Amino acid sequence: MIQRIFFLLVALFALLTFAGCGKSDSDSGSSTETPTIFKYSTEGAPISMDPVRAATKYANLMVTSIYDTLYEYKYLAPPYELKPRLAAAMPEISDDGLVYTIALKEGVLFADNACFPDGKGREVVAADFVYSFKRMFDPDTLPQGAWLWQGRVKGAMEWRESGTDYSQPLSGVTAVDDYTIRIELTQPYPQLMYTLAMGFSSIVPREAVEHYGKEFGINPVGSGPYMMKDFTTKLAKLVANPNYRDEVFKLAEHGYRPEEHAFTGVERIEGAKLPIMKEVEIHFMAEPVTRWTSFLKGSEVQYATMPLEQRHAVTESVNPLVPKPRYREKYNSMLIPDFGLVMVYINMDDPRIGMHEDPDQNRRNQLLRRAIRKGYDWEDRNNRFLMSAGSYFPGIIIPSLEAFDENLSRDTVTANFEAAKELLKEGGWTAENLPPLEYGAVTSVRSKQYFEQFRGWMEKIGYPTEKVVYRPFPNFGDYSKAVKNKEVMIMPMGWGLDYPDAENLLQLLYGPNESPGSNAANYKNPEYDELFRKAKEMLPGPERTAIYRQLNEMIVEDVPVIVGLMRRRANFWHRNVIMYPSENVHGSVLKYVKVVPESESVQPPQ
Repeated sequence: MIQRIFFLLVALFALLTFAGCGKSDSDSGSSTETPTIFKYSTEGAPISMDPVRAATKYANLMVTSIYDTLYEYKYLAPPYELKPRLAAAMPEISDDGLVYTIALKEGVLFADNACFPDGKGREVVAADFVYSFKRMFDPDTLPQGAWLWQGRVKGAMEWRESGTDYSQPLSGVTAVDDYTIRIELTQPYPQLMYTLAMGFSSIVPREAVEHYGKEFGINPVGSGPYMMKDFTTKLAKLVANPNYRDEVFKLAEHGYRPEEHAFTGVERIEGAKLPIMKEVEIHFMAEPVTRWTSFLKGSEVQYATMPLEQRHAVTESVNPLVPKPRYREKYNSMLIPDFGLVMVYINMDDPRIGMHEDPDQNRRNQLLRRAIRKGYDWEDRNNRFLMSAGSYFPGIIIPSLEAFDENLSRDTVTANFEAAKELLKEGGWTAENLPPLEYGAVTSVRSKQYFEQFRGWMEKIGYPTEKVVYRPFPNFGDYSKAVKNKEVMIMPMGWGLDYPDAENLLQLLYGPNESPGSNAANYKNPEYDELFRKAKEMLPGPERTAIYRQLNEMIVEDVPVIVGLMRRRANFWHRNVIMYPSENVHGSVLKYVKVVPESESVQPPQ
């Protein structure tokens, strides 16, 4: 999402952290009774639960638990297969790829709420989707996801520029009848289906928006599996929506594979009516050690990520993940990859290191960037800070995507200090004429550690210590502002994918997206841009994959970014929690989790 473009290498990618059932008003505390509360935790809280502002993982989790989207991801089926949610089926698509016709399920009700006559939730109809979509292009709602459809959905920009009158039609999004939606595009947009599974595209009732006004963001009303019971900056309580449609979990519809999933016991939820748990508590706990301590108590959090500091106490090895016997007996565990990567942008607008109008200097700068990359030791970073659990790879396309090229040489992610020196020598670079390397970061102990490691690598390739400069910013806002103003030379960052298509990564180097857009490197390559424009309108297939890989090779050749590493985290959960950890692209998975009595816990493998 556009608000998630910039975040530090030190920032943790948001992972789903689940928590379990302890004693509560609705639980007797007996180990033989079926728990009714599922306790979950995240490291951050949403600012608003208005879907048009669901720009963070925390907001998206809440929004997709309370509201419906037209589509959702199958719970157990990588690589990220979509299935209907509020839609009755997959869409009918015109031959030219410009018109999508989507049928809705009938009889779906919004949750009961004071915004409706007599407090009774009414039926969801196609006009509700049209209204919800218009809100994304209304500046008064402070929308954060319009970029997904801007310039792609017919009439959206015209509706906004004409004054955002909700009584006037938006030509590209219409209700054919109460149960049929038509979306018309200005150009083929193969990623459209993924956007219709994002929290941004959730369906809201107009009555709730008008009833709650400015407080709508903390009074969400939807047709999803849960309703909001209570919300503070530390805790959200959700309760099952009594109006939720008759939805039954079926393993076959979610990509169940015994060899991969059986150890979790998820076959026990076959045939369960969703949502399974009557109540969910979501605890906002910023510190990993706090969550881990709560997890170990046994009566509180039941799913947690193992902090780096605990790896020697808890595991025999991290990659592969092998817990010590006492942990293996009590908990399930799994290495879960981030759906994204960490990387280091280089400001290509800075003539000292980026593109230069003088062809000779431009070539020398390219050799300098390659030398810096050759000195960047991903293996050392992985071992020292990620428990050796990460995986580093050439190019910007992560391994979990179809377009990932296994044949791309790993030479560019393998440090070789002597080879880096040779590249500097070839470019005529010496200790005297090398430009300063200004390393931007938000002030923190960990970012300073990352910098010192980076400076140590640069010293090994011949960079004078005093020319590798730490440029800290007091907060993320200041850092982001400087990046958007093209004021930072070396930019450690990360990217979490919005949807499972390499286009979402390749657009990070698309020229028209230069700062303040998502192209923080300010990379401008006419050949790259032309190929990207061609590929982004193509349907998945060998031809598009070939272009994606060609674009990836250009990035490797020009080095506007040093890539990359995908982190994997060691996650543990109590054996009485029936679940499979899913990556955060899925949105809400709360409705699938089941907490059982301790006596029915999943048994450790023999």
